[in-house]
Amino acid sequence: MASVFSHAIASVALGKVSFVKEINWKFWLAGIFCAVVPDADAIGFFMGIPYDSLMGHRGITHSIFFAIILSLFISIICFQHEQLFSKKWWAIFLFLFLSTISHGIIDTMTTGGLGVAFFAPFNNERYFFPWKVIQVSPIGISKFFSEWGWRVIKSEIKWIWIPSFIIIILWEIIKNTFSKKSKFEN
Repeated sequence: MASVFSHAIASVALGKVSFVKEINWKFWLAGIFCAVVPDADAIGFFMGIPYDSLMGHRGITHSIFFAIILSLFISIICFQHEQLFSKKWWAIFLFLFLSTISHGIIDTMTTGGLGVAFFAPFNNERYFFPWKVIQVSPIGISKFFSEWGWRVIKSEIKWIWIPSFIIIILWEIIKNTFSKKSKFEN
């Protein structure tokens, strides 16, 4: 798995390029929550749940199915002031879905584990991308604050943080360019 920090940063990048206007703290917290909650399945290690089971690490909570269900739930509960199935509601749902599924996508690029069960509960086969460039993060806070954790952070800065910040900066440039252009047209 990648660290909680990198999953959160990826969600922030997705939120910045979303088409949701009037973004508030609830939007950001919901997106970050959706991006990090799939790793709650790591508690299974301490409960004796086999890693490769449906309920194991990188199982159902890393799946497309889970991303849809969680995003639907959070959209309905946390954004009930939005008209259900309106354009803004769908934009929020899409942001939450992409934040959730980004977790599994990032994990498929790590150097460890058994892969991600994207199609659970229908198929528990685990997948990795062909390029595993992100150092797998240790499980546990004490292990994270070690030489291993430092290697993970350096890897994530290179493969997640920098690309996320580039996306944010490019999006701001594009957005500002088009808003200036439309001001001249008026």
